[in-house]
Amino acid sequence: MAVFAVGITGGSGAPYALRLLGALASSGHDAHVVISPAGEKVLQLETGLRLGRTLREKEDALTRALELVEGREGRGTLRLFDPMNLAAPISSGSFPSAGMVIVPCSTGTLGRVANGISSNLIERAADVMLKERRRLVVVPRETPLSEIHLRNMLALRQAGADILPAMPAFYHRPRTIADMVDMIVGRILDRLGVENSLFYRWGKDTAAGDVQMEE
Repeated sequence: MAVFAVGITGGSGAPYALRLLGALASSGHDAHVVISPAGEKVLQLETGLRLGRTLREKEDALTRALELVEGREGRGTLRLFDPMNLAAPISSGSFPSAGMVIVPCSTGTLGRVANGISSNLIERAADVMLKERRRLVVVPRETPLSEIHLRNMLALRQAGADILPAMPAFYHRPRTIADMVDMIVGRILDRLGVENSLFYRWGKDTAAGDVQMEE
């Protein structure tokens, strides 16, 4: 199956990242994961997950957490890379990755990627996706948005990235936070071309099938 790069930065929204990694693994896809120092702190704050000190400890902790989230061992593999390891496979366009997601994406990371600045592995891998014209999905989590944020998003969109803000819908009548997380992760998987059934689809599933709207 395919290999996808996943960057996790310091914006709020760590549960989206964990759910995405679990869904990729259960679909048989491999993930090359990079977590920024701020992303690691937010991951602990929002999910209670402590990754440990060494890269091996962090990879093992993340793998165990994903097995817990999924309820079973995933079929795909997970490799964790140091954010300053610019010699990692995903830093080169010759490595056959199928795409990348930055989730959550801080506005700082967004701005640096939009301006071609590669100060760490997340930003370098994103730059590779753009130059190779591969799928790059950016999931910003910030509100309100300044004019600078909007200009950077426009620049990234014009460069070929998909901008997918973490804005859950409510037409599928979510009952839990997990339902809201799944809706966003399902849309991310759609952009990656990964088949999924994480959320109700308008006009197809029963949640919206009988709804009629009038002007």
